[in-house]
Amino acid sequence: MTARAADRTRYDRATAHLDAPLAIVDLEAFDANADDLVRRAGGKPVRVASKSVRCRALLERVLARDGFAGVMSFTLAESLWLARSGFDDVLLAYPSADRAGYAELAADPKLAAAVTVMVDDPAQLDLIDAARGDGGEVVRVCLELDTSLRLLGGRVRVGARRSPLHSAAQVADLARAVSRRPGFRVVGIMAYEGHVAGVGDAVAGRPLRSRAVRLMQAAARRELAERRAAVVRAVRAVVPDLEFVNGGGTGSVQHTAAEDAVTEIAAGSGLYVPRLFDNYTSFRGRPAALFAQPVVRRPGVGVVTVLGGGYPASGAAGRDRLPVPYLPEGLRYDPQEGAGEVQTPLLGPPADDLLIGDKVWFRHAKAGELCERFDVLHLVEGDAVTATVPTYRGEGRTFL
Repeated sequence: MTARAADRTRYDRATAHLDAPLAIVDLEAFDANADDLVRRAGGKPVRVASKSVRCRALLERVLARDGFAGVMSFTLAESLWLARSGFDDVLLAYPSADRAGYAELAADPKLAAAVTVMVDDPAQLDLIDAARGDGGEVVRVCLELDTSLRLLGGRVRVGARRSPLHSAAQVADLARAVSRRPGFRVVGIMAYEGHVAGVGDAVAGRPLRSRAVRLMQAAARRELAERRAAVVRAVRAVVPDLEFVNGGGTGSVQHTAAEDAVTEIAAGSGLYVPRLFDNYTSFRGRPAALFAQPVVRRPGVGVVTVLGGGYPASGAAGRDRLPVPYLPEGLRYDPQEGAGEVQTPLLGPPADDLLIGDKVWFRHAKAGELCERFDVLHLVEGDAVTATVPTYRGEGRTFL
């Protein structure tokens, strides 16, 4: 029996009393992945990206482990909710236009001490000031550096379109602007190199593309390490008591941690290890989060139909954004139908061994987005469900 077949046996046994659709997290795999992130971080703390987890119980579980410290959130409403729930170090990774949220933040000493907001434009400060009303609490600010690799004098850009701040001078200028402004304090710098941390460099069947990605990423790491160090020096000249410099992501943990200028690493997807993280040479994780759909039809030889399953991931549309049938091994989508809104036909020899009511296990393309489809996660240890915990959705929190 292969390791994957053994996992299928465990998961089927653990959830035999539960009807699909359902979602699980294998805690042994989850914990092993957490250990791997800490190992690769080389002694620097790992800040957990909540968008990739979206479950308070699992955030609490990982933050209780050595090597993890703080949350990187994705909306201001989520940040305030987490802070009220006892998370005392929440870095909002994206700028917000949530005026009501800013009013709450500026009026509450506990929230203001726990939450750091992201800024890359003075206009965002104007919005916060206009929203704060009578709230006089100092707002903690993190400045975001654009990490994109620019070639041929800027005519070619590789990387996400995030912050407009690319140079050390630009970031230092904004640091000065924030420092001069009452009611704000610069406490950190963030630089997320998504073109390194979030792009696989070993895509099956694409050797030339994979080599090109590796060459690009090597060049991007060198360029960013030099520029990030210069940015940190320039900002520390303005803000000597800077608290943190955040960088990295699941796919670049060890590379980013090697930079002296970086004080902490961000990661989250590496806890669940969705399918998009199969194509990396930098690490090998264990799939920890899966969902099961029930077989509801047997249309013919070599085909079964499961209920639902059309859960595409965000990003540029493509086959790599679809969930992948994982267990039993050997199933594939019908190219004429793909992953369906209400039903999904699956082809392959294993289909003939599946009965009505059997479970087919899938892996989502991304990590936390799976939790937007399910109210609860069943936590599996060995061949038993030992706990069932709500997702953000299950707590009535659909932030995006």
